[in-house]
Amino acid sequence: MTLPPSWAERIAALGRGELTPPPPRLAATVVLLREAPPSEVPVAPTAPIAPTEAYLLRRRASMAFAGGMYAFPGGGVDPRDGTAAIGWAGPSAEEWAERLGCPPETARAVVCAAVRETFEESGVLLAGADADSVVADVSGEQWRADRAALEAHELSFAEFLTRRGLLLRSDLLGGWARWITPEFEDRRYDTWFFVAVVPEGQRTAEVPGEADRVEWLAPAEAVARAEAGEYLMLPPTVTTLRELARCIGADGADGADGADDGKGDGAGPARVLAAAGGRSLGPIMARAETQADGRVSVSWDGYPELTMGSTER
Repeated sequence: MTLPPSWAERIAALGRGELTPPPPRLAATVVLLREAPPSEVPVAPTAPIAPTEAYLLRRRASMAFAGGMYAFPGGGVDPRDGTAAIGWAGPSAEEWAERLGCPPETARAVVCAAVRETFEESGVLLAGADADSVVADVSGEQWRADRAALEAHELSFAEFLTRRGLLLRSDLLGGWARWITPEFEDRRYDTWFFVAVVPEGQRTAEVPGEADRVEWLAPAEAVARAEAGEYLMLPPTVTTLRELARCIGADGADGADGADDGKGDGAGPARVLAAAGGRSLGPIMARAETQADGRVSVSWDGYPELTMGSTER
């Protein structure tokens, strides 16, 4: 892949000591999974197999970061996300701290941001009245008003949950990866990626404000469109989709041998959640190198398919 010209310029400036990397902002993103609805599964002579799909949104071209690119719901941590007053069910902040490799207060804020941003950007709410339930339909006008208030920072997520009598269900999340924006980028994020299944009875909302298009696609299909140049994606997004495609099968179809763990509605999503528990969440960040002839390359350890190089000397 060819290196964007702006990257080459900033990498050179960084090497000359003319650029000070901005500190990365804590962030979280969630890959929502579902089985395709029966109406969307092709009719076959035998029983149809529902493909596992991931929810993708295309960020508006006017967005300062990743404009025009397909991504998962997510965003930066709000300072209020770390409050200990939030209603909570599932693994504690201390348990998540061990899993994420960070202090408990950071883990609490990141998990809260993951659930909050998912609700804001997709309308899916990973919360329930108690540790054994998940709220069903959250598509009404009052729920939309709450989402708008959260997006406008007029309401904290803890206040929202308290008013609704709900607990954040941290057990519905699976940690998947941690990507840190390279030092030569002007906007940097330290982002934990999670996976989750859309709870039964819920559905994704209309196109959110930060996006101009949303789609449910089998991970392998999304990767194919990115590789064909039809969809623009950042390296962490397309890499996550490749990993999901391998986890559930290249064609995205649920197999008959996957056991549902009660937190998803099919074998494919359940398999992804089960796989999440065994994944390393060590930070992944690109490394830039300038060759003797002046060419610049950017690579990610363990991901040779992402390597980029400049075409100019």
